[in-house]
Amino acid sequence: MNLLRSFLGTKELSPPLPKDGREALAHTLASAVGMHVYPPSITALRGVIFFLGRRGRRKWLGLIYRGASPDAVHFSGEEREIELDQPLTLRLCPTNHANAATVRHMLPFTAPKVLGILKSVGCGDRLGLATPGHVRAVRRAIRPGFSVSTQSSHSGQTGMAPIFAQQSIREMARTERTPDQVMDDATWGVFQEGWCEGFGADADHLKTTADVDLCVGAGFTLYTVDPGDHVDNAASADTVGTLVEKFAALPWAVLESSPQEVRATYLGKAFDLGDGVVIRFPNETLLRAAAKYGRAVAHAAAMYRHLAGRMGNPASGQGFELEVSVDETETPTTPEEHFFVASELKRLGVRWVSLAPRFVGRFEKGVDYIGDLEEFEADLARHVAVARALGPYKLSIHSGSDKFSIYPIIARVAGDWVHLKTAGTSYLEALRAVAATDPALFREILAFAEAGYATDKATYHVSADPRRFPDPDRLADDQLAGVLDTFDGRQLLHVTFGSVLTAHDDSGGYRFRDRLLEALSADEEGYYALLEAHIGRHLAPFTTGGLLKTRGTR
Repeated sequence: MNLLRSFLGTKELSPPLPKDGREALAHTLASAVGMHVYPPSITALRGVIFFLGRRGRRKWLGLIYRGASPDAVHFSGEEREIELDQPLTLRLCPTNHANAATVRHMLPFTAPKVLGILKSVGCGDRLGLATPGHVRAVRRAIRPGFSVSTQSSHSGQTGMAPIFAQQSIREMARTERTPDQVMDDATWGVFQEGWCEGFGADADHLKTTADVDLCVGAGFTLYTVDPGDHVDNAASADTVGTLVEKFAALPWAVLESSPQEVRATYLGKAFDLGDGVVIRFPNETLLRAAAKYGRAVAHAAAMYRHLAGRMGNPASGQGFELEVSVDETETPTTPEEHFFVASELKRLGVRWVSLAPRFVGRFEKGVDYIGDLEEFEADLARHVAVARALGPYKLSIHSGSDKFSIYPIIARVAGDWVHLKTAGTSYLEALRAVAATDPALFREILAFAEAGYATDKATYHVSADPRRFPDPDRLADDQLAGVLDTFDGRQLLHVTFGSVLTAHDDSGGYRFRDRLLEALSADEEGYYALLEAHIGRHLAPFTTGGLLKTRGTR
């Protein structure tokens, strides 16, 4: 009760509690309020104790205080009196959007922030349940003392700053989620686990200014613009004559340049980037780079300026940050093309923290890297040289899930200048959890996915062979999870997530979604454990050695 009385007397935001103390207090609170209380969630501010609790499948925000509280009235909920060695007021509040927004305002550690060029990892969550598992994986991978807000140097960095709210516009549409829901789910997950060290929020693969506008209001901090629709993939194989025509036809007014100026800047030049990397632009190389990426540069600059108009100048490092992604294109981005894109964006005043080229080899969904590892390492080294010379900025690894063979290469060659994006792999771990707890549901999902694979694979880089898909009816219950350990099974279940989550039954309800969420909620600790282990495998190559120095606070 001493800790309880201490919390009720707080003025500033309380520091994280030691494990023994928070578990004891959680037990006390649970007995008083009649629900499970998540120990890491307990914190206090200005005499109000905050916690996250669960009764059945439903989670609640709880506030406990003496008498009346000017802070508590900002949360929508119902009050009642409780006795905890003294009369106190309990306000139980639904975990809805309005209360999530108020939590972010009142408890700043639950709100995202800009990460700058800290080495980072994006943890996409297609179900809205994965953040606690992601937090545990990140927490396990770093030494105590890591805090996003106190890191200003890459010297010796071995942690990865996390992005817990990350979803692309395409994924939001396919899962029928909104930017607010993505942000709120991350907020409650961070609060549940008491993660106080800071995190980012990535509005991923934005293609239009309308996409940007949808995400600004939700409070995202990183905006990944995707000008891939404006990349001329044919330019990689065009004749010089065709390239000359395409070069002349670029939107020079939008690019605020001219053919003459571009030739003067690049043609015949050799740019020494150090470490033996020299970027040269003979005529054909320049024409090909400009024809392929010129319109993409123009679009990315326009998107950046629109975003800056909505969010303010990013130079202060407070409002927003930008990633530019050209990874979802048909042909690899050469280091010369990367140099051209970055140089032109820089000339146009665009500021960014990470850039995703299309690397050599195949970055297919849900499976390991496909390609020559030595070729990848040599190509990556040249891209790293460009990023250091023209930034520095991070190289962003999209479709980064499960690329275990190249993580050690990336960690060694790129060092701290890397951002790793994962998403679908957490959904696959959810299915693994369901295979153990509800085999019949997993078997239904597997059969449904096989029927829809031909359609759902259209917008993804995958090469799974339907002839190797398993017959769900011939698998024993203890064989179901093994589907997720096969190349074809992983890709099958990876790309069909949208159809699975939005399919309806004859009554108009969801065919799988609610049962899937219920199965995961019934054994949430099992799901978190799978995520902690699996995402931990992704982080391990990047988080070895000594770490960042200063202890963060709430």
